Amino acid sequence: MRKADIANEVYEKVGIPKKDASDILELMLDSIKAVLQKGETVKIAGFGNFVVRHKRARKGRNPKTGEEIGITPRKVVTFRPSQVFKRYVNDAQLEEKPAVAEETVEGVDAP
Repeated sequence: MRKADIANEVYEKVGIPKKDASDILELMLDSIKAVLQKGETVKIAGFGNFVVRHKRARKGRNPKTGEEIGITPRKVVTFRPSQVFKRYVNDAQLEEKPAVAEETVEGVDAP
């Protein structure tokens, strides 16, 4: 799913013009990016947390030459889904699986 698909969903479900839906989505994403850029956490109830982690400098290796190189310190963004979101995703997977047929053994009825 892309940004345009999300904006289209908002357009269809809320009934606002597509341009407004796209502008609202862009505003939300810009707000999230601004908070993360400051190094703060974004918590969305029922969805999850976006957390900025600081990675320290470390030594790495060029896999082709084996030469040791320095990896600079940096920030990375991680997403931690909420328990509600995890349950929602897992329940959806359970619904997609085909039902297992009960097998009967000759002379024995299935429970």
